[in-house]
Amino acid sequence: MVLPAGNRRPGQRQVLAARAKGGLLVLGGFVALLFAIEAVNLLMLRSLNRTFGLRPRSADGLLDIFTFPLLHANLNHLLSNSLPLVVFGFLVFLSGLRVFLTALAASWLGSGLTVWLIGNSGITIGSSGLVFGLFAFLLVRGFVNRSWRQILLAVVLFMGYGGILLGLLPLMGGQISWQAHLGGAAGGVVAAVLLRRRFGPERI
Repeated sequence: MVLPAGNRRPGQRQVLAARAKGGLLVLGGFVALLFAIEAVNLLMLRSLNRTFGLRPRSADGLLDIFTFPLLHANLNHLLSNSLPLVVFGFLVFLSGLRVFLTALAASWLGSGLTVWLIGNSGITIGSSGLVFGLFAFLLVRGFVNRSWRQILLAVVLFMGYGGILLGLLPLMGGQISWQAHLGGAAGGVVAAVLLRRRFGPERI
C-alpha cells in the first residue's frame, strides 16, 4: 500500500486492518495444514518423509523441492518452526498478498534448490528454510527500499531473533540443514530486491 506524505487516511487504515486479518487467516491456515500433514505422517509411521523428503542431487529430488517444507521429523520440530513462521509471515503479509507470495516462493525455491545442489546425503525435511527466507526478507528490505520504518522493524526483529542466524553456518551438526537455511535466506534477499520500491511514497 502506498502512503501519502501526511497521515494515513481512514481508508488506508482499513486496508491495513484487512491485510492483518488476511495474514492471520492465511498463516493460520498454512500452519493448520502443516499440523494436519504431521498427523497423517505420524499415522503412516513417517513414511511421507521417505517419499516426499528432499534427496540431494537426485532426479526425484527436484520434485521433492515442492513438498519437503511441508514435512517434519516430529511434533517438536514442527512446533519450533510454527511460531516464527507465523510471526515473520504475518509481518510480510502486511505489505500485501503479492509481496508475501513472492517472498514465500523465493524462500521455498531458494531453500530447496540449495539443498538439492549442496545438501548432505540423506533426506531433508522441514519449513525452517521458509522461516529464514521470510526473516531475511524483513531484515534487508528496508535497506533496499531506503525505508526508515522498515529498517527500524528490521532492527527490532534482529534484536529478538538474530540468534537464529547462526543456523546459516555449518556449526550445528548433521541433523540441522544449514543449506536449507542459507538457501531460504538467499531467496528472501532476492525477493526483497525484486520487490524494491522504485519510486513514489513509502510503503508499509
